[in-house]
Amino acid sequence: MGLAERRRTLGYSQEKLAQLLGVDRTTVGRWESGRGVPQPLQRPGLAAALDVGLDELDALLNQPRSADQTVAEGQPSSDHPPPRAGDPDEMIRREFLRLLSVSGALTALPADEAAALTDGVRRGTPADFARMNSHLWQVYQLARSKGSVYPVVRDQLTTPSEALSAGRGASQPLLNAAADLFQLAGEVAFDANRYTDAAASYALAASVSKDAGAYDLWACALVRHAYVDMSGRRYHQAVQMLGAAERLASRGDGALATRHWVASVQAEAYAGLGDLSACERAMERAEQVKELPAESTNGGWLRFDGTRLAEERGARYVRLGRLDLAEKTLRRALEQSELASGQSYRRRGTVLTDLASIGAKRNDPEQVSTYGREAVQLARASSSGYVARRLHDLCDEFGPLSRDHRVAELGAEIAALRTP
Repeated sequence: MGLAERRRTLGYSQEKLAQLLGVDRTTVGRWESGRGVPQPLQRPGLAAALDVGLDELDALLNQPRSADQTVAEGQPSSDHPPPRAGDPDEMIRREFLRLLSVSGALTALPADEAAALTDGVRRGTPADFARMNSHLWQVYQLARSKGSVYPVVRDQLTTPSEALSAGRGASQPLLNAAADLFQLAGEVAFDANRYTDAAASYALAASVSKDAGAYDLWACALVRHAYVDMSGRRYHQAVQMLGAAERLASRGDGALATRHWVASVQAEAYAGLGDLSACERAMERAEQVKELPAESTNGGWLRFDGTRLAEERGARYVRLGRLDLAEKTLRRALEQSELASGQSYRRRGTVLTDLASIGAKRNDPEQVSTYGREAVQLARASSSGYVARRLHDLCDEFGPLSRDHRVAELGAEIAALRTP
């Protein structure tokens, strides 16, 4: 018996085992495929979760694997490598690191030498890259399947890299364009539940933003990185990351909504920690975004304009166990035009899942079934790994409700959903 077989024997999914250990699902996948091994500090926890001793754990980890087993576990075969959002070989190792090398060299040069490098060819200006990025963000927002945007984002990443290498245009705007694209690449990876790839994308976005001296871009990259921590229920780490983002945002453009988005995500982290008062204070700071002009967002790496506050507040009340407040807030959110049927599949699916979760906490099978089924339909139509993951988490809340035939049928439909 290998590690994967032992996990399945105990009834754990890769995601559930990862949550127990505080790691990404992809980390468990690497252990099971033999592409990585647990660190010494992780081994006791893994052994305890699998109900084995450390010697038995070593035997599980060292179990030989056939090629057929590797493919069966979802690992790529050499003949049919699947497309991956945020692929580290294709994207991170080559284009990301190449761009980091170029950007670091340009920012280290004296001003006159950097200016000399950026003279010359003007075809493909930073303004062109910025317009392309803006278009890609719009496509990403409107796309049912977020992963469909990835090939274009991957190809576009080569453009600022080549322009920087050739010295076309001003280096800072090009660095901004690159940091913008890295954040979008991370969003695509995050939606596909590829948290390691998403974290790498956000970390690189932060590094390039630092080179460019772009505090708002930098802060937004850290905010997105905090979501990776929260996906693994590492709320203390998320609070630390968001504290750094808050300090950066205070040095950014006061006319932008960056600091308010930081506050909104801080509220989510505090809700995860069960701190109602801190959550409410952060939400109050986030609400102040409504006082800013419409141009406080850019539709790309900064999209926080307050339209999501109702659904976000409702989700935080669910987390905190304030069910009456949560249901009232979430029902109001569903009435917004942005969440109407046929609009944002991911946002609507998330709100519906939260409402189903409220039903589970109240032992109301009708509410669970009604909202859960629509959320499943949206997850299927959009291929959203994020909504699918939320629905799989919902199943953990069913408890005795699983004996109700409606909830049991819903659970079977959720089990059939793929979580990339």
